[in-house]
Amino acid sequence: MTDALSHRFEAAQAIVKKAAEMAMTMRPAPGGPQGSLKHAQDWLTETDGKVESFISKEIKSLFPEDGFQGEEEGQTRTGSLRWVVDPIDGTSNYARGRNRWCVSLGLMEGNTPILGIIAAPPVQEFYTARLGHGAFMNGKQIHASPVTDPKISMVELGWSHVSKKEEFLKHANAILETGAMIRTLGSGTMSLVDVASGRLDGHFEMAINLWDVAAALVLLQEAGAKISPFLEDGGLYQPTPILTAAPGLADLLSKTVNIPLRSA
Repeated sequence: MTDALSHRFEAAQAIVKKAAEMAMTMRPAPGGPQGSLKHAQDWLTETDGKVESFISKEIKSLFPEDGFQGEEEGQTRTGSLRWVVDPIDGTSNYARGRNRWCVSLGLMEGNTPILGIIAAPPVQEFYTARLGHGAFMNGKQIHASPVTDPKISMVELGWSHVSKKEEFLKHANAILETGAMIRTLGSGTMSLVDVASGRLDGHFEMAINLWDVAAALVLLQEAGAKISPFLEDGGLYQPTPILTAAPGLADLLSKTVNIPLRSA
């Protein structure tokens, strides 16, 4: 399996790079949103479907025995190894010509994330992680933030159409009370990547899906962040809360939003 996994890792990187090039070619110009709404503030563009279809076909041609699950089409193939793709994470940003979006592809063995590849082409960043082998951005190893003082910390608070406004505001106030600075920038995957790279000290979201996190979970683990038991809490099947944090702020943020953390 080691050689087979290495082959998949290399092949998946090439596929994601091509998918990212496709997404860049199709991206809307800055201005009003281009696309359609699935739910309130939940956008769908032509690119989402085309990128997912491209990745699915490429994976199937190389690894027909593997399972495949995408945000748009759901689980279309089964296997002991399952690829999970978010063709465009941050679609609301993408639809308006903004730069905070990415293509995310993870590989799971059973219920364990083992590979993660994320391309953020507007900022020319390419993230990779393999379980037990570290996390990297553009080939350079990344690590979670060393920050321990909440008064100099930055925490992203994610929002989606399934989040209740009252709960969001309650958590926002609780995080602000710690002295942390809050961000909400519209891409859950990119926020998780920022925790893995030390650009953020934490991320909390009340409900996020497997395709948003499958690749990022490996990056976070390999970068030394602490993560809530997202998969065990239902994330394999439904929108589920997630908290991830720099080790020095993990206990504080866990108490603040009342979400337990385990060692990454």
